Amino acid sequence: MQRALKPVGVVFADKPAGPSSFALVADLRRRTGARTGHTGTLDPAATGLLVLLSGAATRLAPCFVGLDKRYITDVDLTTTTSTGDAEGERGEAHSPPPQDELEVALERLRGEVELPIPAASAVKIGGERAYKLARRGITLEMPIRRSLVYALDVIAYTGSAVRLELHVSSGTYVRAIAEALGGHCTSLRRTAVGPFRVEEADFERLVNVADTLDRLPEDALDRVPEEVRASVLALAGAA
Repeated sequence: MQRALKPVGVVFADKPAGPSSFALVADLRRRTGARTGHTGTLDPAATGLLVLLSGAATRLAPCFVGLDKRYITDVDLTTTTSTGDAEGERGEAHSPPPQDELEVALERLRGEVELPIPAASAVKIGGERAYKLARRGITLEMPIRRSLVYALDVIAYTGSAVRLELHVSSGTYVRAIAEALGGHCTSLRRTAVGPFRVEEADFERLVNVADTLDRLPEDALDRVPEEVRASVLALAGAA
């Protein structure tokens, strides 16, 4: 059965830890009865901003998926894990780097960086999701992904752990950055997607599509043909 194209709008959700991103998509779909999609998921343990699209607005997904992201993460510097976060199997403990060495490592991770994609990811290896292979104990040689780290700042440092604030390009794995520091993420919160901030989140509110598109940069808008955008706005009653 084809899902309804209305209501048309955008929902900013603040995902709690626990449920998957797809659980929020399904919840919104049940509520509206409309076609529903996401513009980039978060791991179940992560929290923060999800941008969801309702009805005909799902046709605008390419406008959102390439937007830069902002995060806050806590990193345990004493051990790595098999997944890059607290869900994985812990490796052997080691001494954390002193603060001056940590800053040198952080500096190497600013700008354009190339890091391996975490094994516990949805990237397909030989036609199968990497995380499924990893769960079966299959050792993987993960592909390298090039990312842009616009900002990587220390908020707090305890010696054994560090809290970081990041501004990164789309597709950057924060877990990979934690692993490059010799640690793993113990918490991860997405605070922004492009111009949209988690403080705007209200899962009950359907935001006007025209107002949302007005906030996007031109290069993001250009990812969807103008006639498609016009048809979505017409369905939304905004054109």
